[in-house]
Parts: sequence; C-alpha cells; structure tokens
Amino acid sequence: MSDNFKDSFEKTRIAGKIAAGALDEVSKIIKPGIRTSEIDNICYNYINDHGAYSAPLFYRGFPKSCCTSANHVVCHGIPSDKILQDGDILNVDVTALKDGWHGDTSRTFEVGKVSIKANKLVKTTYEAMMKAIEIVKEDIHLGDIGAIIQNHVEAEGFSVVQDFCGHGIGQQFHKEPNVLHYGKKGTGEKLKAGMIFTIEPMINLGKYEIKTLNDGWTAVTKDKSLSAQFEHTIGVTKDGCEIFTLPKN
Repeated sequence: MSDNFKDSFEKTRIAGKIAAGALDEVSKIIKPGIRTSEIDNICYNYINDHGAYSAPLFYRGFPKSCCTSANHVVCHGIPSDKILQDGDILNVDVTALKDGWHGDTSRTFEVGKVSIKANKLVKTTYEAMMKAIEIVKEDIHLGDIGAIIQNHVEAEGFSVVQDFCGHGIGQQFHKEPNVLHYGKKGTGEKLKAGMIFTIEPMINLGKYEIKTLNDGWTAVTKDKSLSAQFEHTIGVTKDGCEIFTLPKN
C-alpha cells in the first residue's frame, strides 16, 4: 500500500472497528420488548468509551447517536420509546468519529421470529452488499457496483431505493463520490486505489418509492412495505478492497 493513503486507511480502520463494535454490542441485546432509545444509549456509550464521538449526534440537527429504522422505515429513523415487537426487523446505523476520521456501518437485525418474507429480504440485502464489495478494485466503474446490486435484488423480486446512496467518507462524514445502488455496468467514474466510501443498499419488499415524514428525517416506504439495509465502509486497493467495519464474529 502506498504511503499516501496508508494513513487514511489506518485511521478509518480504527474508527470502523469502533462502529462495528457498537453494533456487536447491539446484537447481544436485540429482542422483543426493548426500546430503540436503549439501543441509542448502548451505541453512544460504547463509542464514547472507546474515545470516539457518535457522528450522527447533532449532525444537521439529528437528535440521537444512531439511526434505528424499523420495518417500513427505510433509513434515518430516530430512536425513541418505541418498543420492539416479535417479528420486527430493525436497521441500526452507527458512525464513529475518531481522531478526525469516520467509520460508518449498519446492520438489519431480526427481532424474535420474523416472517419468511422478512427473512428473505434481510438475507438478500446483505448478499447484495457483499456481492458488490467482492467486485470492488481499482479501475472498475461505479456503475458496476449499482448494477450487481440491482440485478441480484430484482431477481429476488425486491426493489432498490433510489433516493439514497453510498458516499465517500473520511475526514468528512459525507462527500464525493455518490455510490448508487442501481445502474448500468461500465458507467460512472472509475475507482482509484485509496478511495474510501460506503456501500449501503436499502432494499424494499414492495416498490422503491419512499417519502420523508414531517420530522424531516424518517424515510419510509410509500406502500408501507418492509425495508432492509446493510452498510460497510470500504477502502479500494489495486486488486480488491478492505472492509473497515467487519463484525468481530
């Protein structure tokens, strides 16, 4: 690895490990009966205890340390007194800011026993993210990432949310490039070694259209169908990529 991005990879690696660790802690307590505000506290405390800051807190006015998006909430759900029920699916999205660098990741958790459709949606969303990550290396096109996700998801009968995308990340929380989760192979800019960005497909059981609620944050499916998401922060290398936000197990 060249020295010019060795430092950025190392710093993102540290932040990413903290973010992933927070979700590992969440995975231990996810069950029917807990409140999303408890999840927010766990994320805040874990990140804080590891010498980092929860980047979503007060970002553009966001009031909490993580996003908790249940069932038909696509993203940016605000932790509250909402009690999780058996059969819910819940995406938890965390970003740790450590020494000026960000690590951003999310997972969709199954709460208790979920329906066969919900399980298939969660599984397909995770597979789509990992299939995209597997092809990442220098000189592929951004459109290749979107195409592989869209093809996999639509083959399973689901739809890709088009209003949100992955993003460049580093010392800024969100920056170029925009990483679309749909598209055509061979289109868009070519990846270069040293680039750091997120891949974070949001996949709906029904149609892809969404709307944002009056709180200005919470995005939901227009048809009230379930939505799932997974996210990793990755760094591009000459012949592949490094995932900075892997869980411990």
